[in-house]
Amino acid sequence: MTEFAAFSSVLPRRRLLASGLGAAAWAASGLAWAQKPERVLRVGHQKGWLSILKNRGTLEKRLTPLGVKVTWTEFNAGPVQLEALNVGSIDFGDVGEAPPIFAQAAGAPLVYAGATVPRPALEAVLVPKDSPIRSVRDLKGKRVAYNKGSNVQYFLVKLLEKNGLAYGDVQSIFLAPADARAAFEKGAVDAWIIWDPFLAAAQKSLDARLLADAKGVVNNRAYYFTSRDFATRNTDVLRIAIEEINAIDTWVSKNKGEAAAELASVLGLDKAVTELYVGRANFGTAPVTREILAEQQQIADTFHALKLIPKKLNLLHAAPVDLL
Repeated sequence: MTEFAAFSSVLPRRRLLASGLGAAAWAASGLAWAQKPERVLRVGHQKGWLSILKNRGTLEKRLTPLGVKVTWTEFNAGPVQLEALNVGSIDFGDVGEAPPIFAQAAGAPLVYAGATVPRPALEAVLVPKDSPIRSVRDLKGKRVAYNKGSNVQYFLVKLLEKNGLAYGDVQSIFLAPADARAAFEKGAVDAWIIWDPFLAAAQKSLDARLLADAKGVVNNRAYYFTSRDFATRNTDVLRIAIEEINAIDTWVSKNKGEAAAELASVLGLDKAVTELYVGRANFGTAPVTREILAEQQQIADTFHALKLIPKKLNLLHAAPVDLL
């Protein structure tokens, strides 16, 4: 007798439903239908303000009643978080202006979930204290270190443009922050473009001179991102996440001394460094608007013109669900 015939011969007996096993199976089935599957928000973060949100536990308090569990994974850079999003390891993270452009160009399914207010004072060009470089125009032909594909690369492009120079007028030396600092200390580069808290640390410990910051040049927002799939199914979760991040921002803006001390502990930095950083920062986070996406579109168009990304992007493809 074949396996199919043997199985078929059992069916007419109708013993399955009559047995306790059958009743239990139906009961379990009904219970499974009655229970909603648990939702999870997997947060990727760098050491910083999201670390403080994690320590406070306020996001969990808001989301637990909705049946949402929160997990946290720490990363050392925004691009690594975006790669984790691309492979489906996280649902939410924080990043600067430029990395999402490269991620979108590479086909990542990212969606902008929130954005900070402009923070132009948090990135700048540094030169040694006794450097003969006194203006942005003096950078022509000089060796300028910065992290390739980061927000400061866009800042450099626009800063040079504002001062009558082209991107190719400087010698770009692509170095990660730690390597760039070492090169700056040894005099291997003439200038260093960097963001806080590395910026504040260099000012405090290297006595570096600030040549120009991003005020009047670029906005330098930070962004919070998610995936298209997660955004479509969890608009309530994302709304609460942005609200809780903004609550931290509001607290920091009113308690900068206490916030600087807490951030110093998180980052492992001297409080004097975080006080300088926090003191010049603007705080506030809100959902992304079409106007903010237009700012990102300008960055994408600039990077495409410089052949830093292979194709022209439409930032609406990364717009929040409620903007489409």
